[in-house]
Amino acid sequence: MCLNLLPGDTVPAELHIQAVFESLRRLLSEAARRQTALPANEEELRLASAALLFHVIAVDGIVTEDERGALQAVLEERFGLDDDAADELMSAAEDADDNAVDLYSFTHVLKAALEPQDRERIIEMMWKLVYADGAVHEFEDNAVWRVAELLGVSAEDRIRLKQTVRDHARN
Repeated sequence: MCLNLLPGDTVPAELHIQAVFESLRRLLSEAARRQTALPANEEELRLASAALLFHVIAVDGIVTEDERGALQAVLEERFGLDDDAADELMSAAEDADDNAVDLYSFTHVLKAALEPQDRERIIEMMWKLVYADGAVHEFEDNAVWRVAELLGVSAEDRIRLKQTVRDHARN
């Protein structure tokens, strides 16, 4: 069997299949190389976390002052930042979220570097931000679900964290 590439040109199918497999092998090798890259530094982890946290307050299209204040408080508490450092991180997080194609670039860094309980803590912080304005928008709920899945946080843990934060927000 031969494949026609251009009028009059033919390539045996075996060569075409071999080229496809070689391309696939190179692609998988590159992906494996990226997976074994050096672990993220603390700054990358902070930015990835902050970008996910910013994403959850912005996903409904409205970022209120209450949500910004809650994000700043969460960042200050979690990373031990002063007001100026938290403002800088929030600005960088907003830029990172605006320029991101998807959430994987953030969750990949965090999943590779953090222990399961630290990944759960990110989900807990996200729920705190979701409840900061007193209402859960379906886009916010969906964003937390997607991030939890990408971080490897189980549905049971995600729901448990949501209920805990919700109950605390009511009190």
